Amino acid sequence: MDFSLTEDRRMLQDSLTRYLTEQYPVEHRNKVAYDLPCHDHAKWDEMAELGALFALAPEDAGGFGGSGFDINVVFEALGTTLNCEPVLGALMASRLMTKAGADQEALLSGATKYAFAVSEVEAPYDPAYIECSAATSGDGHVLSGRKTSVYGGQVAEMFLVAAKLDGKLAVFEVQAADANVVSYPMMDGGGAAELLMDGTRAKLLIADAAYAVQDALNAGVVALCAEAVGAMAVTHDTTVDYLKQRKQFGVPIGKFQVLQHRAVDMLTEIEQSRSITIKAAAELGGADATRYASMAKNMIGRAARLIAEEAIQMHGGIAMTWEYPISHFAKRLIMLDAQLGDTDFHLTRIMNALKAA
Repeated sequence: MDFSLTEDRRMLQDSLTRYLTEQYPVEHRNKVAYDLPCHDHAKWDEMAELGALFALAPEDAGGFGGSGFDINVVFEALGTTLNCEPVLGALMASRLMTKAGADQEALLSGATKYAFAVSEVEAPYDPAYIECSAATSGDGHVLSGRKTSVYGGQVAEMFLVAAKLDGKLAVFEVQAADANVVSYPMMDGGGAAELLMDGTRAKLLIADAAYAVQDALNAGVVALCAEAVGAMAVTHDTTVDYLKQRKQFGVPIGKFQVLQHRAVDMLTEIEQSRSITIKAAAELGGADATRYASMAKNMIGRAARLIAEEAIQMHGGIAMTWEYPISHFAKRLIMLDAQLGDTDFHLTRIMNALKAA
C-alpha cells in the first residue's frame, strides 16, 4: 500500500505546518491556551483561509477533502505546535452535517464555530447510554439534559447535540444563545464547556443518528491520534537535540548507549502509532471503522504516556518547568488519552468486538 501523500495533501501539510510554526508557535499557544476563551480569533480566521477546515469535508459538502487521510494531515500539523483552536469540534460537527446534507459554508469558512455535544456525566464515551431527551413542542423540538466536556464549546455559536427522541438517538442544532453554556479551560490547554438545557429550543438535524454519531466520534478519535503523532514526533526530536547538547563528564549525554536505546524505543513507538493511525484513517467511514479507531486510540494512549515520561526523565528537572516546551507537550500527550475514550474503554470495545465475531 502506498502511504505517500497526494500532491494536494502535501501542499496543505506544507502550508499549514509552515504557518503554525511561524505564526502559532508554542510560546504563543501557551499565552492563549490556559485562559478563557482559549482561542485566538485572528489566527482562527487565518487557518480557515489556508483551508484547514475545508479539508475536513468532502467536495459535495463544500470542502475539498473529508477522508481520514485529510484529517490526518490537518491534525498532525496541529499537534506539532499543540494548537488549541476548536478544530476538533468543527470536524465532528462537519461529519454530522455531511450525513444530514446540511449547508456547511459558515462552518468551513470559520464564520460560525460549531461544537458537538455528545458526552454526559453518566455516559462519557458511549452514545448508547445517552439520557439527554428531546420532546416535540409546537412545530419544533425542545431539549432537556446536560452535556459535559464539549470540546470547543467555550467559543461555539452553534451546538450539535445528541439526544434521545422517541427512543432513538437523534442530533439537533442548538444555538448557544438559547442554552446555558458554562465555559472553562482544560488543564492541558484549550477550552471546553458544559451545556445545560431545560426546555431549550432545538432544530432536528438527523432523526435516526446512531450511525452518524458513531462516525463523528470515530473521526474525532482519528484526529486525536494524528494530533498525538505530531506532538510525539516533536517531543522525540526535542529530546534527541537535548541529548546532543547536554554534557556530563565532559561528553554529550547522547553518547551514553542506554540513552540512545531509550531514544530509539521512543521512535519505534511513534512509528507504530503513525502506522495504526494511518490504518484507522483508511478505514474511516467503513464497516470496521469503530474497531480500528479503538485499536489506534488504545495504542496511542499507551505510547503517548511512554513518550511523555521518557522525555521528562531524559531531560531531568528542566522538563518540568513552565518555560520549557516539553512540559506542555507531556501534559497534552497524557491528557489526550482521556478524550473520546481512554485506553481501558477502547480495549474493552476491541475485546467485545472480537467476542461478537
